[in-house]
Amino acid sequence: MTETQNFFIHESAYVDEGAAVGQGTKIWHFSHVQSGAVIGKDCVFGQNVYVGSTVIVGDRCKIQNNVSLYDGVTLEDEVFCGPSCVFTNDLFPRAHSANGWEISPTLVKQGASIGANATVVCGHTIGEYALVGSGATITHDVPAHALMLGVPARQSGWVCKCGTKLDGALTCPICGDRYQIVDGCLSLA
Repeated sequence: MTETQNFFIHESAYVDEGAAVGQGTKIWHFSHVQSGAVIGKDCVFGQNVYVGSTVIVGDRCKIQNNVSLYDGVTLEDEVFCGPSCVFTNDLFPRAHSANGWEISPTLVKQGASIGANATVVCGHTIGEYALVGSGATITHDVPAHALMLGVPARQSGWVCKCGTKLDGALTCPICGDRYQIVDGCLSLA
């Protein structure tokens, strides 16, 4: 870290000129951030993370080892991406395509968590504080606070802002927050 930098980049990582990295962010071993990428403050990028040129990452995100954030991915604040989770960015990829690469954007909203080895098929939105279980495959939009499990992922309940599965009364057994469903969406009671 130099006097002019207010973030940390490990000596084995590459952050291309033209990438924006926020104050307090740490980018660890063998990671690559392409020119044009925008990364917020106080984020942590584990080993071997790739960030494409049109990717936007909010503040206080944690990106674990071996995650690739390809062009078209936007992570809002406080998003967690578990080890080796995958984001696709073309619904019909072909190496020989005459039409070229057609990026379908993916949005992961504030506070959402994506488990290890989960796959997020592009073109979808993962709602605030949703929790995608390890190994799940997201093939459609995910409501806020939804717990998503399986291949393809299906909703298996609701989770609190703290990440705990809610009981049948929509109350968090850990922090005690109570929720209600209004117009199909979960909100604090």
